[in-house]
Amino acid sequence: MDTSRFIEDLQQVPDYLDRMAALLDGGYPGLAELPPAGRILILGMGSSAYAAATAARKARADGFNVQVELASTELLPAPAPDLLVVAVSATGTSVEVLAAAERYRGSGGLVAVTNKPDSALAVMADYTVLMNAGDEVSGISCRNFRHSLLVIAAILERYGASYGVLSEAASGAAAGTQSLLERADEWLPEVSRALQGPDGTFLLAPAERFSSAAQGSLMIREVPRRPAFGSETGDWSHVDVYLSKTLDYRALLFNGSRWDQQALDWMVPRGASIVAVGGSFPEASVSVTYPGQEQWLVSALVETLVPELVAWDWYVTDPGFSWSAWLSREAAQ
Repeated sequence: MDTSRFIEDLQQVPDYLDRMAALLDGGYPGLAELPPAGRILILGMGSSAYAAATAARKARADGFNVQVELASTELLPAPAPDLLVVAVSATGTSVEVLAAAERYRGSGGLVAVTNKPDSALAVMADYTVLMNAGDEVSGISCRNFRHSLLVIAAILERYGASYGVLSEAASGAAAGTQSLLERADEWLPEVSRALQGPDGTFLLAPAERFSSAAQGSLMIREVPRRPAFGSETGDWSHVDVYLSKTLDYRALLFNGSRWDQQALDWMVPRGASIVAVGGSFPEASVSVTYPGQEQWLVSALVETLVPELVAWDWYVTDPGFSWSAWLSREAAQ
């Protein structure tokens, strides 16, 4: 991992999303070969599991039998002719995913979703569908998270789920991400100050996009190594509301849940500092908006850029980071 190069990976997100749009528009490579399936099991860890859960929730709402499990669990269904197993690992080397996939080796229905076509996971699988996210030079999953979501959605569409036009969602997400990157000087300093406190950062997202809270909090933990916690907005009032009474509470609220106001009604009287993403409301100290935010899948692909850039901002302002060394290396390349 080279955290100092995280910003390079973020800056390339729009270009790679545009490339994904072209691939999705032409019939995503590897999907046509997949076998029939009555049930689908998706295995992943971390970012992969977050992305899979968001895609699968929509497919289940459409009536399809799709389950997401952490690859680390011992409680997995037995191989069966009607079961398609989708194992997700960007590097293809996640030990938990490899261990879980081993159970389905030779079943005829094991699909590897990976960024590495020659990885151990791809070699084990019956089918491989590539993420096409390029090499993340920082080693931190940002593009792979977004591409996992799109590729899993494309696979589930192959079996009848509906996500609208995936190519349009990808291109819309590229535009929304580019807008946030270009305007970062306008919104990032204020957001960074509003979310930085002694007791950590708390991220809330609608159930339909819970991956944003989970992935966003992971980025704050992984990049500047600061405490951050993700909650589903409605569930927040049952599991996290208590801390808003006792801590210097800093909340990033991804807009769009019918339960947004319920969370605000608890936080505001307790003096919480609140940042809204994907919309605005009077209770927020600062709001961040972007093109395409009214489309749920575009939002799921774009909005994590806000905590990602906050994480980068906190990392580069850490006393251990040297801008001069980073700039010197960039000039030498």
